[in-house]
Amino acid sequence: MKPLFLVGYMGCGKSTLGRKLARRLGVDFIDTDALVEEREGASVADVFRYEGEERFRELERSVVERVAASGEACIVATGGGLPTWSDNMEMLSKAGTTVYLRRSAEQIAARLSPHGRWKRPKLRGLDDRELVEFMSRNIAEREPYYAQAALVLDCDTLSDEEAVERIIHYLEGNE
Repeated sequence: MKPLFLVGYMGCGKSTLGRKLARRLGVDFIDTDALVEEREGASVADVFRYEGEERFRELERSVVERVAASGEACIVATGGGLPTWSDNMEMLSKAGTTVYLRRSAEQIAARLSPHGRWKRPKLRGLDDRELVEFMSRNIAEREPYYAQAALVLDCDTLSDEEAVERIIHYLEGNE
């Protein structure tokens, strides 16, 4: 098994499902945001605030390149914007298997805790209605990138366990 890259909008469950999937498959779980924070010694929010989004995307890209170059079996939760920058989605597809965890803006908004909103710079200060409107627009802009994934999984009606099972079933059919 090569790396499996989970893509999708912020808050769609990439980290949660990624950890569960990694446990089931007995492989490492990698969160690109956590690696960027470790490397920079600062939160994603602070990197955005003080160094800008462009710098964050460069750091994110270098982290993913390192994982991709290793070729090791692992589950990688990518940042929500990573597939939309440069040729990142193409790079992910060449390096491993890509899975898009598709969720509606309404469901993502309902899943986000107050801390989840606060730690995401683009969501700070939005009320519930503004949050769903912002996410709906942003998801629509990103959909063409996300939809390039090898597997598109509509997660709105799936439990985490069902989503994990579908991904495993997909991988078993493509090994």
